[in-house]
Amino acid sequence: MSETLGRVLIIAGSDSGGGAGIQADIKTVTMLGAYAATAITAVTVQNTLGVTGVHPIPVEVVAAQARAVLDDIGADAIKTGMLGDVAMVRVVADILDSTSAPAVIDPVMVAKGGSNLLAPEAVDAVRNMMIPRAALLTPNAPEAQALTGLAVESLDDQRRVGEALLKLGARAVLMKGGHVPGETVTDVLLTPQGETTYEGERIHTRHTHGTGCTLASACAAGLSQGLPLTEAVARAWAYVHEAMRAAPGLGGGHGPLDHAWALRGGK
Repeated sequence: MSETLGRVLIIAGSDSGGGAGIQADIKTVTMLGAYAATAITAVTVQNTLGVTGVHPIPVEVVAAQARAVLDDIGADAIKTGMLGDVAMVRVVADILDSTSAPAVIDPVMVAKGGSNLLAPEAVDAVRNMMIPRAALLTPNAPEAQALTGLAVESLDDQRRVGEALLKLGARAVLMKGGHVPGETVTDVLLTPQGETTYEGERIHTRHTHGTGCTLASACAAGLSQGLPLTEAVARAWAYVHEAMRAAPGLGGGHGPLDHAWALRGGK
């Protein structure tokens, strides 16, 4: 944990089940010693079995939430998650332009249970407006394929697609390997200066709800605290890996991680 209290503004949707979205983001940022503030983009009705309702917050209210935070508390990093539609993407892009804080962009498209969280017509908006504003982009394989049209089925594919996303304007890309087959999971951090890999054994579990939100928020926490990018990602990767191993086994579907595993000394 860093001794610096970085400020993270999280712009994302709420998960009533607490495993992903704003709830996972706040837990993660707090556990890593930073301060979490929020601008909520949508209220979802969901649990470990899936999403049964999505209720968008008006875009002007999202903008007002963000402005209230930035004008008073400020932010050392911004993390975006579920945006929903083109209008929301456009508003969030304007928010990012209003501050110099680095943005960690998690291009959330589909919930763990399969529900769409981004309108199909908004994929182009994410590609054109969010990727060029990303200090760090954190796509999984399906999201990266949707953004580039390129399949991600191997480590070499992760590198190739990550390079394509850099060409679209992201300053760094963390290509997640959880959807790539194999007994090890490798995430690849690509920047114009080169690459860094983070590798560990695959944890065979159904309790993976919120892993993407958690990883992106952990990266944002590190950047807000002034950690170099590779160090911020390494700490985030280790935190998520242990949170998965310590998952409490809640619910009958894709269960949540244990974001507070460090309070119990690990498991």
